[in-house]
Amino acid sequence: MTDKKNALPVAAKTQEIIEADNVDIRSMIYMVRGQQVMLDSDLAMLYQIETKRLNERVKRNSARFPDSFCFQLTKDEYEHLRSQSATSSGEYGGRRYLPYVFTEGGIAMLSAVLNSEIAIEVSIRIMNEFGAMRHFPAHNTALFERMNAVELKQLEYQKSTDEKFDKVFRYIENHAESEQKIFFDGQIYDAFSLITSIIRKAQKEIILIDGYVDVDTLNILAKKNTGVDIKIYTYANAKLTNTDAANFNAQYPVLMVKKTQAFHDRFIILDGKTAYHIGASIKDAGKKCFGISLMEDPDLVTELMNRLKSV
Repeated sequence: MTDKKNALPVAAKTQEIIEADNVDIRSMIYMVRGQQVMLDSDLAMLYQIETKRLNERVKRNSARFPDSFCFQLTKDEYEHLRSQSATSSGEYGGRRYLPYVFTEGGIAMLSAVLNSEIAIEVSIRIMNEFGAMRHFPAHNTALFERMNAVELKQLEYQKSTDEKFDKVFRYIENHAESEQKIFFDGQIYDAFSLITSIIRKAQKEIILIDGYVDVDTLNILAKKNTGVDIKIYTYANAKLTNTDAANFNAQYPVLMVKKTQAFHDRFIILDGKTAYHIGASIKDAGKKCFGISLMEDPDLVTELMNRLKSV
């Protein structure tokens, strides 16, 4: 029995697929121009057709193969590949022109253009290998050994650049409050997020000077790190009861509340050395227009701490 479309016995086609299963497809995948690709000659071998016929099919369907799917190598690129591996291009019609290479998308399109059982079966295997290599690029030593010097330099440059950006982003994250921040009415979430991030920077102690502390204030302070003590200086008429403080201490110790009229403005002091001036009670953050600024003069922070000792 024969398959008239491909003019090959079904038994023969099955045998060809089995033989293709024994080929190390991963060794045929190269890194060129920052993309994983395969040579037209290697694909032709796997698909059991001549390289010339494969490329003819591609040319007849050129609209299906943009540059992101298929492109021709330069002389230097091809010579580099030849020096790094033993290709089988000579077995399928020789090499009279610079070869074409196919990306994963191009290989998927090839299976549709060739429209044969072998092409479909082999393309599935190839795309599985592409997927596996995407998940483990750092451990694929063979792949990186086939990279040319320019690509390796690009990789090193990218790594260096990424590290520099990571440092910048870490700095921004750690100094997000360094500049003055202003929040307009309605920006409740943004204001809450910033105040919470400030509170979480404390490692040992948070001092809050705020004349209008209430249960909502405690809900924000509950975002502190475990083991961080809290001291609150507030007005005598603040809406915070002893019961409120006791309930907070039962879950988020240790909280101390002291009543005083000595301060008009609001401050948050972290670990006795970093202080922020806040234009509104933190329970009202975002409800009205207000600002937050870091006190960059350490002498002012020291003076503020000394003033607290006399309260």
